[in-house]
Amino acid sequence: MIIVTGGAGFIGSAIVWELNKRGEDDILIVDSLGKSDKWKNLCSLRFSDYIEKDVFLEKILHESFFDVSALIHMGACSSTTERDARYLITNNYEYTKHLANYAHRHDVRFIYASSAATYGDGSQGYSDDESSIERLRPLNMYGYSKHLFDLWAKRNGMLDHIVGLKYFNVFGPNEYHKGDMRSVMIKAYEQIQADGKIRLFKSYRKEYADGEQMRDFLYVKDAVKMTLFFLEHPEINGIFNAGTGVARTWNALAKAVFAALELEPQIEYIDMPETLRNRYQYFTQADISKLQRVGYTVSPTSLEEAVRDYVQNYLQPQKHLA
Repeated sequence: MIIVTGGAGFIGSAIVWELNKRGEDDILIVDSLGKSDKWKNLCSLRFSDYIEKDVFLEKILHESFFDVSALIHMGACSSTTERDARYLITNNYEYTKHLANYAHRHDVRFIYASSAATYGDGSQGYSDDESSIERLRPLNMYGYSKHLFDLWAKRNGMLDHIVGLKYFNVFGPNEYHKGDMRSVMIKAYEQIQADGKIRLFKSYRKEYADGEQMRDFLYVKDAVKMTLFFLEHPEINGIFNAGTGVARTWNALAKAVFAALELEPQIEYIDMPETLRNRYQYFTQADISKLQRVGYTVSPTSLEEAVRDYVQNYLQPQKHLA
């Protein structure tokens, strides 16, 4: 059996979707459905059972699961604006420690979601070299909660047995329930549907023109392939970046959305909130050389192709992964 925590969420449900495509349905999904619409991500998936995350943790603590081959831990609070540090420590840090310890005791493959948010403002670069993670300074509590586990795993020798993935700017189908934490891509699509134009933040650095701020945009289907590569190769462990390795501008993203809709670009540049200006990242780009060195050779989907697939095959027909 494969356990996928956060299996009703964005990346988690996409992982289950890909496992189903590969003929795997002996899957236990763990999540906390609450009042959100993420349950809709489950409707077309095949899995053996579903369990709420609190019940699952109690069972893990009492060693109640058997015949588990892998535990893919995507479950966490992913809100970069969450301010409740106690909640993030409990939900993102302590919970992950419990699962990692369980997996280590029972020789279960453990793959977990770290985050590119651990890199902070990028002044220390974007290398996933584990020898340098102590130098990283996340900009928000979400990033710090992820960073704390990376540090704990390193200090306790866990990185020789588990895999952590630092996902960059992931977008794609099944993110619909995420509210304000949805990607700019889907928000751009909705802005075009509403009034025909996309709004991007102005730049407040002279070296970047408006809309020329850059991100490493990763299509969720590629994020899933990278994740499952480590399921297929249990001999490989450590922390790895999950990105394309190519930074693209917000303008390029906006133009790709218009192109997918066969419309002429209409972009408006708006003021960035004062509270964001000192914490805004102007450039992110995953260093994926380590991922490539361990044998991952699949070329990431181009931004234009990914946006076209997302818009035409999912957003316009209003479909989930199926």
